[in-house]
Amino acid sequence: MPFKEHNRQYDLVVFGATGYTGKLAAEYIIANFPVNLKWAIAGRSESKLQAIVEDCKKLNSDRNPPAIETAGVDSYDEMSALAKKTFVMITTVGPYSAHGEYAVRACAEAGTHYFDVTGETPWVYRMIKKYEKTAKESGAILIPQMGLESAPADLCTWSLAQTLRKQLNAKTRDVIISIYNLRAAPSGGTVSTVLTIFDHFTLSELAESGKPFALSPIPHPGEPKRHNASIWQKIFGVHYVPNLGTVTTAFTSSADQGLVERSWGLLSEIPSRKDEFYGPNFHWAECYRPRNWLYGVIVHWVIVIGIFLVATGKPVRTLLRNVVPAPGTGPSKDEMEKEEVEWRGIANPDTELPADRQAFCRAWYYGSMYSLTAMLCSEAARTVLEDDLELDGGFYTPCCLGQGIVDRAHNGGFKMETRIQQK
Repeated sequence: MPFKEHNRQYDLVVFGATGYTGKLAAEYIIANFPVNLKWAIAGRSESKLQAIVEDCKKLNSDRNPPAIETAGVDSYDEMSALAKKTFVMITTVGPYSAHGEYAVRACAEAGTHYFDVTGETPWVYRMIKKYEKTAKESGAILIPQMGLESAPADLCTWSLAQTLRKQLNAKTRDVIISIYNLRAAPSGGTVSTVLTIFDHFTLSELAESGKPFALSPIPHPGEPKRHNASIWQKIFGVHYVPNLGTVTTAFTSSADQGLVERSWGLLSEIPSRKDEFYGPNFHWAECYRPRNWLYGVIVHWVIVIGIFLVATGKPVRTLLRNVVPAPGTGPSKDEMEKEEVEWRGIANPDTELPADRQAFCRAWYYGSMYSLTAMLCSEAARTVLEDDLELDGGFYTPCCLGQGIVDRAHNGGFKMETRIQQK
């Protein structure tokens, strides 16, 4: 499919290509994108970028390597100049709460389409508040959280709702997504993000951005409560969900929940997407399937206690920074090949009478979680380059890219299947 015509020097720029995820994105693009792509890799160090170019030549010697652009993430002038050169920008430089705003501002002002791989929902909340109007005026499509957090959960939810609508002619009442299997190790950048976010937001700001449907462009028509956990679930985390099994707290829940709830609101008001709206009573939850009950309790306590300590204790964050992997580091090639992840989800129809059927989803990926993130961001960029999305400027979510991103992600290794089953 041909790329859209535009007056920019590049179709695509990968900013942060010398970092762990950025390099994976560059490698994915050189191996999988059409040879007529006009693209560049960007970052602060020209010598490091040149090393990435040499690696790209080894991966695919039959195509032109990317151009090199130097820019500093903390220089607005440099980010603005870079944004004006490209039709689409992928930025993988985090923590975004510390280093991400200039890229968002530059793309919003220049009308440049934008993707990132953050999981920092409070930062996304802040960026929407500050730059939504600017993006709508310029026509820039900005989609944060296009990686492991939170594209898979968002696309699974969208596919479940599509299945209910097409096969049962029903809206969606609720969705539960379970991280059914996860074999992976975090990179230094991921750990750094967790430690950094509490340095840039007050507890009241974090609470505000974490409220139900806080990121949605429209309010929930009913009392926007989330799952009402029992006292035992609050203490131990573990509970049972029919057709998903024994589950516990998921570390990605807060990031994924905010984004999916924004999708709910967006699909209700985008003219070209209104028939995909989940429904007025929609609620969402995410969980993690532990290998046994005791492990589930431990996971829950580690998440709850760990977040409390990191949030309230600056000395704890300082100590952890001295012992965790450094940003830019991550699993080795051998370790990456052994990684895998699987999601399962259920969606119940919103009907007047109790229904005995529901939608079921299974999605999986074999390989590094950071390779998955790089692939999703890259294929999202290709979707914007090739498809007529019927989207005006503004902040969107992965599912707003529609079936095009689902199909391209499938070709990139993120497989998904849905069906109708008995409850």
